[in-house]
Amino acid sequence: MANIDEKMIEKLVEQAMQISRNAYCPYSKFPVGAAVLTERGDIFTGCNVENASLGLTVCAERNAVFHMIAEGQQQIVVVVVYTPTPTPSAPCGACRQVINEFGPAAQIICVCDGPDRLQVSLAELLPNSFDRSSLE
Repeated sequence: MANIDEKMIEKLVEQAMQISRNAYCPYSKFPVGAAVLTERGDIFTGCNVENASLGLTVCAERNAVFHMIAEGQQQIVVVVVYTPTPTPSAPCGACRQVINEFGPAAQIICVCDGPDRLQVSLAELLPNSFDRSSLE
């Protein structure tokens, strides 16, 4: 994993947990929070926002990445995802692909209400990814 100290990881975990409280999830009742650390050291957060037309739902991870882009940054170092579950949940395929666009070397840390933690590289979650070079 990139050389990110435990204090920063805990700050990201705290922010992901806190932002999950703002999730709009009346259908799934599954509030998720995400915190993205950029190469500049800034943190952007996001929560899931559901819609009655479920296909229009936006996951917490993509919400945080889009927030990062809206603020003019494009390099992800770490993504922390919090789910209110007994074991960690990894990002969905769509989120993995979006993270790959801006952080192909990103570290993904998934935390939950239980003691377990999933800590992997994006490449482990999305091997043989489709990226810019795939379009050349």
